[in-house]
Order: sequence, then C-alpha cells, then structure tokens
Amino acid sequence: MLIHAANQVLTLAGPPQRGKQLGTLSIIEDGAVLFRGHRIEAVGSSPEMLNAYPDEARLSAAGKVVLPGFIDPHTHIIWAGDRAAEFELKLEGKSYLEILQSGGGIISTVRATREADTNTLLEQTKHRLWRTFWHGTTTIEAKTGYGLENSTELRMLDVLNQLAQEGPWEIVPTYLGAHAIAPEYKDDPQGYTDHLCQVMLPALGQWWQNQASAQYNKPFVDVFCETGAFDLAQSRQILSTAKRLGFPLKIHADEFDNLGGASLAVELGAASADHLVKTSPEDIRALGQSDTVAVGLPGTPFGLAEKEYTPAKDILAAGGILALASDLNPGTTWCENIQMTIAIACRYMKLTPAQAIAATTINAAAALNLQDRIGSLEPGKQADLLILDIPDYRHLGYRYGTNHVHTVIKNGEIFRVAPEYPY
Repeated sequence: MLIHAANQVLTLAGPPQRGKQLGTLSIIEDGAVLFRGHRIEAVGSSPEMLNAYPDEARLSAAGKVVLPGFIDPHTHIIWAGDRAAEFELKLEGKSYLEILQSGGGIISTVRATREADTNTLLEQTKHRLWRTFWHGTTTIEAKTGYGLENSTELRMLDVLNQLAQEGPWEIVPTYLGAHAIAPEYKDDPQGYTDHLCQVMLPALGQWWQNQASAQYNKPFVDVFCETGAFDLAQSRQILSTAKRLGFPLKIHADEFDNLGGASLAVELGAASADHLVKTSPEDIRALGQSDTVAVGLPGTPFGLAEKEYTPAKDILAAGGILALASDLNPGTTWCENIQMTIAIACRYMKLTPAQAIAATTINAAAALNLQDRIGSLEPGKQADLLILDIPDYRHLGYRYGTNHVHTVIKNGEIFRVAPEYPY
C-alpha cells in the first residue's frame, strides 16, 4: 500500500531524541509512505514515490498528517471495577495517600480484581484496549499490580497474553507485584518485600518458562518506590532480585516524595523511571547521563488536580531522554486517549506539540526497549502508522478532548476509524 499526498509525513527518523533534540519530526511535505506486508518499504515525497512505485495499491492522505503509531509506555489497563466514589472524595478534599491509608485507592481495586473471574477481566480490559487503539495507540505497555498475590498477578499476565494474541494491538507486559503492600502484610512491608523476592518473582520466572508460545519478550518488573509503598532499600531488593532472574526493569519514582528511585533506576540499568514529579536535581543529572528514559505522566497530576508536573525542561536541559505516557488506571487518570496526554503535556509541562509527539513515538519506544523496531517511519521498521484528520501536526496539543485519528495501520493491517461525515 502506498499512502500518498499527505500534507505532512512525520518520519521521526533516527535514534531516540535526547535533550534539546526532542521535537525533531523530520517532516516530508506532500509526503508518502510505502509498506509491504508488515514492514515499511520506503518513505519520500509523493511525486517521487508515485513515479517509483506506479503499480502499488494507493491510499490518499490528502489534507491529512501521517505519523508513527502512538506508543503508550506506562498503563495499568487491566483491572476490575471502578473508583468513581473515590473521585468524589478527592473533590471533597481527601488526598490520594489518605484514601490509600484508609483501605481505598489501589487496595480497593485489588479487592475487585481478586474477586473478578478471568472472563470479566478479559472483557473489561478488551473494551479499554479498543478505545486506546481507536485513539491511535498501536503499542501499549500493560502492568499487573492489582493482585498483590501470586495467583492473581499471574492470572493477569495470562489475560494480557490472551489479549495480545486476539487483538490488533501490541501489548508489552509489566509485572507490578510491588504496586502496594498487600493487605495481608499491611503491618509488615518488609515481610511482603521478602515474599515478593523469595516466592512471587521466582514464580514469575517459572511462568515465563512455561510461555512457549509467547509472542513478546520477557515482561518488565516494576516497583512503586514511594512513601506508603516501598522504600528505597526495599525497591533495590526487589529490582535487584528481578535483574538476577533476567527481567528488564522499570520503576515508579518521585510521584509524591523524592526517595532516590530515579538514580536507582540508572544504577540498575532500568529502561525507564516514571512519574518523576518530585525528582531532585541530582537524580535529573543522573538520568541525563544515562539511557534510562524519563517518562512523564501528565494525566496523573491533572487527574488529581495537583499543581506540580514532571520538570520536563530540567530533564531536557540535562540531556535526558523524555517520553510521555497516559498512566491509564482506575484511580487517578482513566483516559484512553493519548492525544489528551499530549494536550496536557503541552499546557502543564510546557512541551511543544513537536516535542510531545516525539515523546509519544520514538522516545516512548525507547522506554520499552523497542526503538529499533517501532516509533519512527523508516524502511525496515514495522508498519505502524496513523493518518490524522488534521492539516498540520500542531493541531495535536492545540485541540483536545476529541479524536483526530482517521485511520490506524498496525503491522500492515488497515483499520478505518473516521466515517465520512455528510457536511
């Protein structure tokens, strides 16, 4: 298929973008993209491509923008139930940590998820996946973490495995047994930490060995390094154990307090450190000198009506690799539209639309160790593309709360999203 006549093709060609390089879109005006099967074959101007490939099937993108599929490198998309009542409590003045300490928050979703049967988890998660896909997310990271016990955590991975094989989307799984202290260990966080390292992570290793037909790499292992969850020493213990077992790493760090989680991520070679609202200048410098991706989650402080966001400008000034993610979850930011993430990042993290687009494509791919396969439109890469019904890329961020996606192309398969409106 030869997509041609696009107002703009944003190729984002090249490696993940560090520091001040962020926002290099490598635009081809009146551009075209040729893909065959699952791979991109060529990218160039429409006149050149139409002349070079006269016999290819064609799809006009006239008046539209073509860019890589969005990549969401941090979500909690698999859960049961909702926390609408807690949203009301927050509006009445209760803080997130107060709700968590009273048995709400993550623990309330843990109860609902443990009680849900597998089919319920499958169907509820599938509906959310389709909504993310129709809004342009072609690759999505998906964390467990609402089980906090061996059987439920592994059951969540089984559901994600099944969904990965059923849908057009690409799912990158993350094991987050260290999302919160399990209720059975409420007064013994070190006991739960030891249980994770001695029982649950080895069980994850065994689960992986049994996935002979798995279509993806080993799951990441993540930990919530935060006041009220796991302290720095416990986070180190969990991630070091996971690393010895051969799992790639991620970390939740500095959402509410600066405990040093970002520097720990750099030290252990984690793919990313995520949230990073209260990150210290020392931690920012460490990120800037490493390949650990700093992932901002602007939907979370927005959902919590907080005033502080990831210090994007400081991270870029330090030379860091900045990505964006939705943090889709039932408690703080239930939003399946990553275009809204871009809009919030432009307003509150002061990113330009170009920077936010790079942070949700090539840099987001780096947060999943997938930058060599997806995240840009280059020959040999996977055919993951979007056609947006906008005339200029800057409409992303400028316009918000709607869906600009006209067509999703995932792994060479075409999905039409927008109907033809009778103007």
